Amino acid sequence: MKKIVITFGLALGALSTQAQKSGFGLGIMLGDPTGLSGKAWISSDRAIDFGLAWGVWGRYLHLHGDYLLHKQNLFEVSSGSFALQYGPGVRIRSWRDGRYWHRGRWNDYDGSRTSIGIRFPVGLTYAFEGAPVDAFIELAPTLDLAPGTYFDLDAAIGARFWF
Repeated sequence: MKKIVITFGLALGALSTQAQKSGFGLGIMLGDPTGLSGKAWISSDRAIDFGLAWGVWGRYLHLHGDYLLHKQNLFEVSSGSFALQYGPGVRIRSWRDGRYWHRGRWNDYDGSRTSIGIRFPVGLTYAFEGAPVDAFIELAPTLDLAPGTYFDLDAAIGARFWF
């Protein structure tokens, strides 16, 4: 047991020296939607981001994937780093059996309903120095394309642990 604890501690120490410009991060996002957030770096300034969540107001399942570009060290801070993130993505929402909020009003629906759209998230990420954790805030204007056209806005704050 002692060897496992030491090995885990060394691995965590190695992770904590890694900046959040590589690897895979997993955490939570709060807002609309609320759920899991993941991010995987594909180069020093580009990442793939995803969310698996539910809508707080509309009671829907939400899935999104984004290709994010980063402008590193956006603001000068005493420790850690800020990055501006932005890029295109897709979103799928699904409602089932019941009442849901969509297009600015409540709707009643007995079956299931799915919408698909494109989104363009813009946000800030703060990478903590010496810790495998980041925090983010993002706004994502979204244009639903199917089954109809509608403009929407996703917004979330969150944090991820980096592996």
